[in-house]
Amino acid sequence: MKRWNDWYKQGKRDFERAQLDLEYKYYEWACFTSQQASEKIIKALALKLGFNMWGHSLTEILNILSESLDIPDDIKDDAKLLDLYYIPTRYPNGFPSGKPADYFTEKHAREAINAADRIIRFCEGYMDK
Repeated sequence: MKRWNDWYKQGKRDFERAQLDLEYKYYEWACFTSQQASEKIIKALALKLGFNMWGHSLTEILNILSESLDIPDDIKDDAKLLDLYYIPTRYPNGFPSGKPADYFTEKHAREAINAADRIIRFCEGYMDK
């Protein structure tokens, strides 16, 4: 069954949510949701190309896809940034004290959203939406 479009549509919805998280100052969630949006869009591309990906590392998934596609270094760098937001944005034990909201700022959220936007646009270049 071809599910790439389901992954794509959910990834786009997650990206909209990341923007709402930024607007409402849930900066840690804007970072995490940007990672999630990117993960789902990258997995949509992978499925469209005939790959079935598991795991959550954007960097790892892009490394696998780079065997079939030319993936620019700036996209790989965006993936590395977003990979940093997968766990510590959600769990207090990611830091010596405090909650994730104490550590993530508007700047982090904007950087995450911008990175996700670049990744999404890159992937869309290989999909007929």
